[in-house]
Amino acid sequence: MENSAIKSAFLVQSNACAQLGSPFTAKLCRLVAENLPQTGLLWDKIHNWEGDPRPSGDSVPLRLMGALHGLVVEGKCDELKRVYPPYHTNIGDAELWVIIDKSIKGHEDYIVARLESAPQTNEVQRAAILVPGFMEIAKLTGMTEFVTSELGASAGLNLYWDKYRYQLGDVQWGMQNSETCLEPDWRGGKPEFYDITVRSRAGCDLNPIDLSKAEFRQRLLSYVWPDQEIRLQRSRSAIQFANSQNVHIDKSDAIDWLDVRLNEPHKGLVQVVYHTIAWQYFPEETKLRGEAMLKISGTKATEEAPLAWLRLEADGKGEGAGLALTIWPSGETQTIARGDFHGRWIDWRGWQV
Repeated sequence: MENSAIKSAFLVQSNACAQLGSPFTAKLCRLVAENLPQTGLLWDKIHNWEGDPRPSGDSVPLRLMGALHGLVVEGKCDELKRVYPPYHTNIGDAELWVIIDKSIKGHEDYIVARLESAPQTNEVQRAAILVPGFMEIAKLTGMTEFVTSELGASAGLNLYWDKYRYQLGDVQWGMQNSETCLEPDWRGGKPEFYDITVRSRAGCDLNPIDLSKAEFRQRLLSYVWPDQEIRLQRSRSAIQFANSQNVHIDKSDAIDWLDVRLNEPHKGLVQVVYHTIAWQYFPEETKLRGEAMLKISGTKATEEAPLAWLRLEADGKGEGAGLALTIWPSGETQTIARGDFHGRWIDWRGWQV
């Protein structure tokens, strides 16, 4: 792959990190772009990346950022930890790059192995954008009992979206005794709020994170940017809760798993398929199969057993990501909101009749 394509991927990610409030991660991405070595096991793998290295594709920059932070979170590299938040001071670019380069060379096998997996941020604050989408589904179907299926569920933090505490504009919703409070900046109007009951929930991931093991809890935290302490605290709280629920995520190809879920009877319930910043990591063939499968299942949906597909994904159509909803039996699709990739804000539009 051309050197310019890799450099561009890191620069684009650097700009995105800066806009999303992580100047430290932005600096790391920029330093990689400016110094981009040409030799070494890691750099050979990156330069010969077979897929799309960009943030909108395989997100190679975030894979590398997660691996580097993993060395710190797992206590594998004290020298790197010394220059990472919250321990670092105003270290200069040149000195920081020397330590980054040295750390990569000293832990190359670990980092290369980490590059095999797509980022699994499992940002719990994204649930605050999903919740009004679930409300819209309840309004459109007239039903408040759901069967939910999450694709790319990672560790399952957003599987229990109804168990957190929310402050959505001037509306409080959810479990008021939850230690995890999600409070995005609210823009636009607001949906009607309902008491929703999840009768059955399940999730799948190609590489599910087992929260019962410390090493996997550390891996999940490594994908959170190190200079965003509030996000880290929120993630720790959600991890603790999910672990207490003995969350199980099925290890499976998303579409093979969905085929089984869609064929389970659910009369009198709304079946909701949802995902957040996961679809872009699916192979193109998988996406096409998934879309076709949902459309076929949609033809079988009825007013008594509707099907909804709710997804927060990058769409290139405006600020942040689009929250799109398709609902059957009508089969209509609308973008009902836009939201920050980390759930910091939501711009609500609602379903337009």
